[in-house]
Amino acid sequence: MDQLHQATLLPKPTIMRLLGTLKTAGLVTKGERGIGYRVTSDVQALSAGFHGGPLVAEAGRPWASDLTRRLRWPAAIAVPDGGRIAISVSTAASSTVSPFHATIGVRHSLVTRALGRAYLAWCPEEELRILLRLLAASSDPEDNPPKLERVVREMIAEVRGQGYALRDPKVEPRSSDTVAVPILLGGSVAGTIGLTYFRSAVSQAALVEELVPALKQASREITAAIERLQRNMPEAP
Repeated sequence: MDQLHQATLLPKPTIMRLLGTLKTAGLVTKGERGIGYRVTSDVQALSAGFHGGPLVAEAGRPWASDLTRRLRWPAAIAVPDGGRIAISVSTAASSTVSPFHATIGVRHSLVTRALGRAYLAWCPEEELRILLRLLAASSDPEDNPPKLERVVREMIAEVRGQGYALRDPKVEPRSSDTVAVPILLGGSVAGTIGLTYFRSAVSQAALVEELVPALKQASREITAAIERLQRNMPEAP
């Protein structure tokens, strides 16, 4: 509400009424635990192909919540945002053992963070080349380390080889880690899903035998849910 008020300068009661109208129309819904608002995938009916974050979030939110219910660790779903990856779903507020507080909207590096690495590792080569150019223009050392393309190519080979992505161990916070996998859709990556945990509490065996299989199953379920949503969407005018 505060963000909309600052961006539009509309009175807050007016914004409340507008949001109520959009909620009735199915274009927005309440956010996590009733806090804030988010758009739904029905916004695609308003234009020629709005997609990405809202669609992946709508399809993936139940599965992210299920992961946290079963495994306790907070789950996150992220989508590309320029040369970074942005959190569109987070269950940190529902996890009693979360290393972080609310993370929705936070943008992470594609090069060093697990959710971004999972995206880079499985996105099409044409998209990867575009992202490399965006990363090369960044002043953030996490995005643009020395010998950027070599670093990224080596990271991709490692991530694909093990079948999941981890955070670069050299970046903070070092007490926790994130493991992530892609959400595949056709020949592209719709987003990524990950779990964050304290390193001292999760063994390597638990990581590969419990967390990774659960993430991969959730990813497959989210892909199927996205495809169902797409089939049920009205065609854009």
